[in-house]
Amino acid sequence: MGSHRSNALLRCGTLAGPFYLAVALIQVRFREGFDVARHPLSVLALGPGGWIQTANFVITGLMVIAAAVGFGRALAWKPRSLTWFLAGFGLCMIVAAIFPSDPMDGFPPGTPAGPPTSISAIGLVHFASGALGFACLAISCFIAARSMSRRRAPSFAWLSLLSGLAVVLGFFGGMAFPWGIWGIWFAVVEGFAWLAIMSARLSSATQG
Repeated sequence: MGSHRSNALLRCGTLAGPFYLAVALIQVRFREGFDVARHPLSVLALGPGGWIQTANFVITGLMVIAAAVGFGRALAWKPRSLTWFLAGFGLCMIVAAIFPSDPMDGFPPGTPAGPPTSISAIGLVHFASGALGFACLAISCFIAARSMSRRRAPSFAWLSLLSGLAVVLGFFGGMAFPWGIWGIWFAVVEGFAWLAIMSARLSSATQG
């Protein structure tokens, strides 16, 4: 019974990324004015139909938290910090849903082109929760790298280490260097890919 429960929780980790990206990319296809080269997915929560992306954030965040609990059960709560940091990423997604980003660069339609000249208190909370969330995700990868190395799983240790570096360079580098929004996209895809692969690995280990 315990292994079935752990596998159900870990299955949330394998599904979180595909679910989030599928729901977001379907919206991209139909939301007027959205440009993947200029806008982060979070702005889809603005304007008519924005409730879909808000729900996407909340549901995905809950799935990440469930996966974090599954990680803890599969690893017998060692290291416990991995569970807390991964759950922190999921919680930050929920906070980002409650506090949406400010309009930017022509989206929603009617918004002036270019970056916003000021940031609201709500937008600041959204930005801070995003930065904190991706920091938690990167730290989760680094802790997993050490844990997998100790468990003599070098391929997963390297995967976790490189994924953590990719999240840091993609998200935080995207805000500081010319690659901009593409770096954030890369961090999102790489981070969720790591979560899916690690969840599947731990699930197979509990079954074995």
